[in-house]
Amino acid sequence: MGNANDGKNEIVLIRGLPGSGKSTLVKSMEGYLHFEADKFLEVDGVYTYDASKVRGAHDSCVDSAKKALEQGMNVVVSNTFAKAWEMQRYVDLGFKFRIIEMHNKWPNIHGVPEDKIAFMAKGWQELPSAWQKGQLS
Repeated sequence: MGNANDGKNEIVLIRGLPGSGKSTLVKSMEGYLHFEADKFLEVDGVYTYDASKVRGAHDSCVDSAKKALEQGMNVVVSNTFAKAWEMQRYVDLGFKFRIIEMHNKWPNIHGVPEDKIAFMAKGWQELPSAWQKGQLS
């Protein structure tokens, strides 16, 4: 399957539990537009979790990343991505991609409770082997 833009730009998916260093890594990635679902949950610049808006935040994140990629920009998306299916929509966009896993342990910036992080860790899913090499499945 060919890439939608013949490989001229890419999408980087950064996955990790809250506090693993995703946001810190993104800050060092020059030349990439950064998207994450949590940004779509901000109200007047302040992160405000609202369970009823999570699906819409993820939809907006995918749509925004797709538009930027179609305009020839490099994109980085940092979300928890605990399950492989959560990344599938980005992979299905057809652009060259890389996946970076973060395993550090720092205080998380969104105040996610430790029991919730432990629950996410318990459900962590390994990636399909083709994805580990940045190949479309």
